[in-house]
Amino acid sequence: MPDADVHGPIDFVLIEFTGDRLTGRGAEELMSLVERGIIHVYDVLIVGKDAEGTVYAVDLEESAGRAGDFAHLAGARSGILAEDDLREVASAMQPGTLAALIVYENTWAIPFIAAALESGGQLIAGGRIPAQDVMDVLEAMETLEATS
Repeated sequence: MPDADVHGPIDFVLIEFTGDRLTGRGAEELMSLVERGIIHVYDVLIVGKDAEGTVYAVDLEESAGRAGDFAHLAGARSGILAEDDLREVASAMQPGTLAALIVYENTWAIPFIAAALESGGQLIAGGRIPAQDVMDVLEAMETLEATS
């Protein structure tokens, strides 16, 4: 059993949605990852930016109609996110959108990390390639193969 002090990598994603409501299966799939022990959600922040550029936070407990199934994550507040994060999120957003900032731990990695540490390993580098970059490269490769 891994040491209780071992944690998986912590990531964040910022996902922007057009309009002023969150709809779709995103929150359902996020909860499925939590229920299966793949991730642990530390924080969820929903930020809106109206057509004039005014920024507002969406209270998940009080705005279920606007937040959709993300309202089920209202209790995800670890304190990692601060007021500065709201401003930073807003600066990345387009007017007329809502964005979900989700901070999560990759709990699937804990046994691997614990085993590596027990074997004398030490993480000396890490990184992440954004999903859109991967999809763009794969699409370009497909297009290239189709024209060859």
